[in-house]
Amino acid sequence: MEKTKLGISISLLGGGLYFIGLMGLTPLIIAVGYVLVMEENQWLKRVAVKAVAVVLFFAILSNAVGLISDSSSFLTNLVALFRGSINLATVNRLVALLRTVISFASTLCLLLLGFKAMKMGDVSVGAVDKVIDKNR
Repeated sequence: MEKTKLGISISLLGGGLYFIGLMGLTPLIIAVGYVLVMEENQWLKRVAVKAVAVVLFFAILSNAVGLISDSSSFLTNLVALFRGSINLATVNRLVALLRTVISFASTLCLLLLGFKAMKMGDVSVGAVDKVIDKNR
């Protein structure tokens, strides 16, 4: 079993990167920075890049859905400016539901990738894998 410079197996560190992604982007960037600078294993470097890409993918998706809510707020304020009123509570509830679904999918994806990485495996995440392979 190949070890990292930290003395742990590369599969454990690879899985750990995905689990760190559950905590947030900042701790993940720090861990990935270590892997990219200090470690030599290509599989581990790919896992590091994929972990960041998956976290960013779901963050971008969540923020894109958030634009719907921001747009509805803008529309409400614009109508209120002209002394009208619009109730867009349904839109806001839909956006909240979509963000919850995205958060659930993100957590599930990172957990699945993390446990699979601990066995030196991988799970294909279509759009993310295509971007990584294209820019390799």
